[in-house]
Amino acid sequence: MKKVLVTGADGFIGSHLTESLLEKGYEVKAFAFYNSFNTWGWLDTLPKEKLEQIEVFTGDIRDPNGVRGAMKGVDGVFHLAALIAIPFSYHSPDSYVDTNIKGTLNVLQAARDLGTERVLVTSTSEVYGTAQYVPIDEAHPFQGQSPYSATKIGADRLAESFYRSFQLPVSIVRPFNTYGPRQSARAVIPTIITQLLAGNETIKLGSLTPTRDFNYVKDTAAGFIAIAESDRTVGEEINIATQREISIGDLAAEIIAQINPQAAIVCDEQRLRPEKSEVNRLLGSNAKIRELTDWEPRYSFAQGIAETIRWIRGHMGAYKADIYNI
Repeated sequence: MKKVLVTGADGFIGSHLTESLLEKGYEVKAFAFYNSFNTWGWLDTLPKEKLEQIEVFTGDIRDPNGVRGAMKGVDGVFHLAALIAIPFSYHSPDSYVDTNIKGTLNVLQAARDLGTERVLVTSTSEVYGTAQYVPIDEAHPFQGQSPYSATKIGADRLAESFYRSFQLPVSIVRPFNTYGPRQSARAVIPTIITQLLAGNETIKLGSLTPTRDFNYVKDTAAGFIAIAESDRTVGEEINIATQREISIGDLAAEIIAQINPQAAIVCDEQRLRPEKSEVNRLLGSNAKIRELTDWEPRYSFAQGIAETIRWIRGHMGAYKADIYNI
């Protein structure tokens, strides 16, 4: 592949993947969500010399005509565009079906018609639900514990069907929890950091007992590219995981220790997931991606957290630390 499209390029992971692809010498077209302000999300924060190398296409992943137009002339597509916030999926599940399932269908249909060489569809570790065994490998059962995870399961299975039915060269990429610079405060790590940097002595969180497997965003982006560059990954669904876990409580304690050791944690009822919706444990296996590619995580958790704190400290104006961001 020489020229690729990144849908969701204006988002957190998508903007980092776009940068990484440029650094690897790819010609990149970036699909950003159209809005009347003509903003391109996190792409607007890239250095001018990088932004000038990117062809930006504004549209809506829910619009099949726009998706098809964006995909013309590209060799491969990294499909990341999605609604991802779990609390908001309780509030507006219809929008998740339209964006995550129908949006993915638009990409798959266009790729089939246009003869696209490679399609990477982005999944999520949330499709597994609470771990039935660990580490969670790709054979683990799926469980839709939120409308968000249910729509991602649906999108994954659509991608599988296009591979099996039409021989579309699809790979399903399944990152575990990604964090780093540019992540919104709807995620737990920026939530903790922004509250601390805003000078709060009490940090509002939901449940502290669930565990997560956290990938630093540059490692996640490298995983996408490694999967795209391997012929052995076609037709496969592949975890990107560190194979290490940490509880939300221990995570919060570590960040508090780095910024303000005097701060305390309080439980905010509105941040708790419904009991049967909470995913209590996520610990991913990375055996398959290591077998099929040369990928391995390069950032330690301490390095990643330090980079994230440094970046958020310089961009606090992008956050509303005094409200619950769903």
